[in-house]
Amino acid sequence: MEIRKRKKRKPMLPISSMSDIAFLLLIFIMLISLMNYRKEIPIEYSEAENLEVTQADNNIEIWVDEIGNIYYKGAIVNERMIENIIVDAVVINPATRIHIIADKNTKYRNVNKIFEILKLLQHRAVSLVVEEKGT
Repeated sequence: MEIRKRKKRKPMLPISSMSDIAFLLLIFIMLISLMNYRKEIPIEYSEAENLEVTQADNNIEIWVDEIGNIYYKGAIVNERMIENIIVDAVVINPATRIHIIADKNTKYRNVNKIFEILKLLQHRAVSLVVEEKGT
């Protein structure tokens, strides 16, 4: 009786399951990237000729639309709520910068509400977000 050695099969890596894994990773990355999505309110930016670029970290964005609604992270808030948000942020990090993004057609009194809150809190790190003239 003759005993033959079996040929060892080379290990195979199934390619079809690799594409499934890549697809799932792609979906996972897309979902994670949406978690830090910045909610923008549709407004017309004011224009300015001279711009100063500020750092994006350590800031709070407060949006004011044309009719005077105040938004924080996409939700409408009142003056009392925005005051509490600013106080909480400044207590955690005193270098917090407030970015006020107002529609160019909003009345000054609507933006002045936020300035009055900042004046009351004696917070001076404030930026008015505008669009560069001509863009």
